[in-house]
Amino acid sequence: MSDRAVAPDPLSGFQVAGWMDKLGTILCQRQRVMRAAAGWESRLLRERLDRQPLTAPLWITGLARSGSTILLELLASHPELASHRYRDFPPVLTPYLWNRLLEYMPLKAEAPAERAHGDGILVTSDSPEAFEEPAWMAFFPHLHDGRSPMLLDATVERPVFEAFLRDHMRKLLLVRGRPRYLAKANYDSTRHGYLRKLFPDARFIVPIREPLWHVASLMKQHRLFSAAQARYPAARRHLARVGHFEFGLDRQPTHCGNQDATDEIRALWQSGCEAEGWALQWAELYGLMAKEIETDDALAKAILVVRYEDLVARPRETLLRIFAHAALEPDETLLRQAEARLHLPRYYRPQFPAAEADAIHERTATVAACFGYG
Repeated sequence: MSDRAVAPDPLSGFQVAGWMDKLGTILCQRQRVMRAAAGWESRLLRERLDRQPLTAPLWITGLARSGSTILLELLASHPELASHRYRDFPPVLTPYLWNRLLEYMPLKAEAPAERAHGDGILVTSDSPEAFEEPAWMAFFPHLHDGRSPMLLDATVERPVFEAFLRDHMRKLLLVRGRPRYLAKANYDSTRHGYLRKLFPDARFIVPIREPLWHVASLMKQHRLFSAAQARYPAARRHLARVGHFEFGLDRQPTHCGNQDATDEIRALWQSGCEAEGWALQWAELYGLMAKEIETDDALAKAILVVRYEDLVARPRETLLRIFAHAALEPDETLLRQAEARLHLPRYYRPQFPAAEADAIHERTATVAACFGYG
């Protein structure tokens, strides 16, 4: 027997606990039942929900790998903001009753561990996470079918969903004991108009990243997720349930309303032109942001674009801008935490052949210039 140490499995973080896989399967195959359960929970809490104000909810949107997770981690520690947490899944549609149940369960002590993305962010079951998407999928089942536009604007009318969403947000505020709702929801980049109609005082933080670095990070994550899902089928099922289709074996383009561009992104990926496909996806999504800011004064006031490079180079200054935009009191502890932990990635650097780098630049240059990238 060899005495050599066995190298850690870089994909082991994608393993899904058996109970979570089984419970997730049961609940996600019964969407009508879960919607009914959420309605029953709302009726049970009706008086308390009606007394709970919904003031200036805050969404972190933008394309994945733009710094959205680190922003969520920082903002979720602000004493005014309440967000979803890892422990809220699988029964994420009934957050109040599930969290009350967890209070009576013996929970093991946890040591923070690096999340599956391999990006140095340490998490526990109490860490904030992006779990709003299952609620959208329960009412808009077409969103990730790969064929339909994801764009939802102020013309959309879905009274049943709108009532559900307001109640769901209030439940989280009751569970966390905080006054304002926070969500990281990358796909909400295509729903700014709809959300602002529902919540006129909503604020959106849209992180963005220099295209070459951004594309490199997106490609790295797609390779990692694809390998992990091939090794651990439960991981593939879990990511589909929570609505993460940005990477992996079930990857779908984010359809921003342009069918030709969406088809071209898919065709580029299928032909092996990963970098160019991601560059076009970058241009489509942030092009939508640029158009909203240019043509809709109300949305322009509600959206704050945050460049990743500014966040890591000047964290205090950038976070103070975010606090001001979101009407949040500056938190000195949070500011010091940001200064201590934010830095440019040290675990990879973008290395593209000249032809790929040129393709990325050609696809993104016009939109990138709108956000100060030369």
